[in-house]
Amino acid sequence: MEIKEVHPHHQEGFSKRCRNEGNMLLAWEDLTVMLPNFGNGPTRRLLNGLTGCAEPGRIMAIIGPSGSGKSTLLDALAGRLSGNVVMTGNVFLNGKKKKRLDYGSVAYVTQEDILLGTLTVRETITYSAHLRLPSSMTRKDIDSIVDGTIMEMGLQECANRLVGNWHLRGASGGEKKRLSIALEILTRPHLLFLDEPTSGLDSASAFFVIQTLKNVCHDGTIIISSIHQPSSEVFALFDDLSLLSGGEQVYFGEAKMAANFFAEVGFPCPRRRNPSDHFLRCINSDFDIVAEALEGSNIISEFQNTLDPLTKLPTAQIKALLIEKYKSSDYAAKAGARIQEISTTEGLVTEKKCSSEAKWLKQLLILTQRSFINMSRDLGYYWLRLAVYVAVSICVGTIFFDVGTSYNAILARGACGGFISGFMTFMSIGGFPSFIEELKVFYRERRNGHYGVAVYIISNFLSSFPFLTVMSLATALITYYMVKFHPGVSYFTYASLDLISSIATVESCMMMIASLVPNFMMGVIIGAGYIGVMMMTSGYFRLLPDLPKIFWRYPVSYINFGAWGLQGAYKNDMVGLEFDGFIPGGPKLKGDVILTTMLGIQLDHSKWWDLAAVIMILIAYRFLFFVILKFKEKILPSFQTFYMKRALKHLKKRPSFRKTPAFPSKRHQVLHSLSSQEGLNSPIH
Repeated sequence: MEIKEVHPHHQEGFSKRCRNEGNMLLAWEDLTVMLPNFGNGPTRRLLNGLTGCAEPGRIMAIIGPSGSGKSTLLDALAGRLSGNVVMTGNVFLNGKKKKRLDYGSVAYVTQEDILLGTLTVRETITYSAHLRLPSSMTRKDIDSIVDGTIMEMGLQECANRLVGNWHLRGASGGEKKRLSIALEILTRPHLLFLDEPTSGLDSASAFFVIQTLKNVCHDGTIIISSIHQPSSEVFALFDDLSLLSGGEQVYFGEAKMAANFFAEVGFPCPRRRNPSDHFLRCINSDFDIVAEALEGSNIISEFQNTLDPLTKLPTAQIKALLIEKYKSSDYAAKAGARIQEISTTEGLVTEKKCSSEAKWLKQLLILTQRSFINMSRDLGYYWLRLAVYVAVSICVGTIFFDVGTSYNAILARGACGGFISGFMTFMSIGGFPSFIEELKVFYRERRNGHYGVAVYIISNFLSSFPFLTVMSLATALITYYMVKFHPGVSYFTYASLDLISSIATVESCMMMIASLVPNFMMGVIIGAGYIGVMMMTSGYFRLLPDLPKIFWRYPVSYINFGAWGLQGAYKNDMVGLEFDGFIPGGPKLKGDVILTTMLGIQLDHSKWWDLAAVIMILIAYRFLFFVILKFKEKILPSFQTFYMKRALKHLKKRPSFRKTPAFPSKRHQVLHSLSSQEGLNSPIH
């Protein structure tokens, strides 16, 4: 991969249009994050009293061993902590306290690459650009920005390659990581958080990515990135450093001054050794475990160096010494003065990011198009289900072939209608895995402010409707003419509409469940149980008049889409038909009489009212889907704040609350000195 420094003019022009005169300033003071334990055990401190700041045009690295709190610090600053933790301290944005940053005010690149695997790399960036860039920009201008972003992140070779999913081979892990970053730097955000952006990348690609981020921050962007053991070349690109261990702050300040601080404390970085490797060796208790495992090895004893100060103290003591020395150092005083200045700075005003400047109608069209392409290319979304629908419909058609109008055909028609209205709609549960994957993309894009909730819900329905229509028509065509239901174009039309609306209702129901239970197995179990209850109270397994009045008849059967759909299907098929009587040659039985006496269907309203009821329930499910997403976005943080206050009130009553170590586990206690690990030194030293 050729490494180039790219400065596309279109990006520079756009970044200027996206900003006003003021830049963002971010600071945090005495930031503590705890995982409360309301039992007898100690409360775990994930972060303990961290203080720092980030300024425009500078890129900060958060470095530390695994489990040191790097991702937790990013989540705390971005306002994305999980609901079961408690955060104390202050986060200042332009001098104002912020407990939670607004949607769209920051961009966040997570460790997991959440992408639509059916799109190409270029399509992914292009759709994102159309969703976020101003509607006044021409297609040519947007394509120019997309090409520049692809070039910036070195994605030219894989630009026309699919991202890839479970059945489509596509981009590599490193290419997906660069694509995730490209989506967020597209609009030059004011604040950019990255959680280990170099994971899965080789050293050249990692340097290329950080160099690109360095160029991005020249536009005035604040970039904060957690990174796991960068190379010396990558480390040299960072302006500021926050060094963590066990949730404690070992060092905060300019990255190039960190080595001087360690030398002043008595742990100088040897020549030809990567500074980040040296820092981690000083504070990572895992090295003690490695040394203990290798104790007695001839290889280790051969390379021992008793002059190295690291050989005289165990890691826990070295870490404690570094933390204590930093608190009283000039580096801490300098950082504290700057943090105090930033936290009291007011008057800088930043407009809401122009990443969502596209008009609502354009976003609707783009989202609908993108979702439609995703559904058409994903084998498991609709095509596999369509094949199953056709196969099952053929089975139904052959079993109930030319059912006729004999007396025995009455039960057969009822069973066939019940199966189609029940099981055919129940099979829509098969799309749940695809719903989950699509919702993950929505959550990522929504949190980064790409578009709103309403436009997503409407576009999802519009893009899925053609596939639902094809599945329903295929089922109706096969079953209707093989079974020979009530003949006539109008009757076939109603049967198709009834099936379309019923399947769409089940899909909407499953989307609602997916928003509540974003887990595949739990969602399928809950969805299957819910649809099963709807089938039992639809009027086939037990007639509607015979259902227990309390709860099952009122209100369950009235809010059951299956009950309304089955009533409409029975009316559509039997009203106007005549069937043979029980006694051969006896009087004919009219379909109206059969409906009221044998099937418990009341004829006090038209079948079209039944269809309207199904459509109303469909709309209700979509509305509930909207309410749930908005609730999680707007109301849930208030509940989390209430939980945080109660948890803090409870914890402060415990005498050991302020004495609990950051990680009360054996892993971070003194196990063995570092004397035996000198054999792990670089062989070129």
